[in-house]
Amino acid sequence: AFYFVVLLLVGATILLTLLRIKNPRLVLVFTGTVVSITIFFLSAVYLLALSTIIFPIRFEAILIFSACLTLSSLYLIFKASNRVSSLVIIAIGGALGAFLGSSIQTLSTLAILCFLAFYDIFAVYRGPIGKIASQGLEKIRGLILSFKDIHIGLGDLTFYSMLMGHMLLNFGIIACLMSMVGILTGCYLTLKMLEKKEIFPGLPLPIFLGLASGFISTLL
Repeated sequence: AFYFVVLLLVGATILLTLLRIKNPRLVLVFTGTVVSITIFFLSAVYLLALSTIIFPIRFEAILIFSACLTLSSLYLIFKASNRVSSLVIIAIGGALGAFLGSSIQTLSTLAILCFLAFYDIFAVYRGPIGKIASQGLEKIRGLILSFKDIHIGLGDLTFYSMLMGHMLLNFGIIACLMSMVGILTGCYLTLKMLEKKEIFPGLPLPIFLGLASGFISTLL
């Protein structure tokens, strides 16, 4: 959990510094680099898994396909309509979260999600995330899912997916569905809070309600 927080803190600090410099090109290069690395990595991982489980794929073909998918996704994120861009960001968050949820043990997953939920409160009100929001979230397209006046970070989507994916693989479909209900309830309550507050952390309520409902379902 500590390494996740350090990574997020470093990334957020770099992004905040670039926003304060007021150089849109540098911000675009940074966000594009982060998104490119993420998409290429995920593409390669999932194709390698496909090659191992279903049918063999040459390593060169995996690299070429991953590169093509990365370039296509970048175009859709930064050049296509906001709706198309949002769909790609949701797919990235889901894929990254599923990977994390399947590769990290339960206690570590629990520690990471709880730690990040608490850190999110600090980051929004006292840390870099709140300051980034004050600079304008529309400037960091690719890392933010925007719908009307609502902005959700790629990290939030990733950790929602991480929780559901871990529940599905380790505790079954019922636990996954119950955690999804908890996450959606938490998201609804978060949106209600946003009607009263200009900014509100997106992780605490969905994560804690998702964890509670998921684990309670395993006891029934």
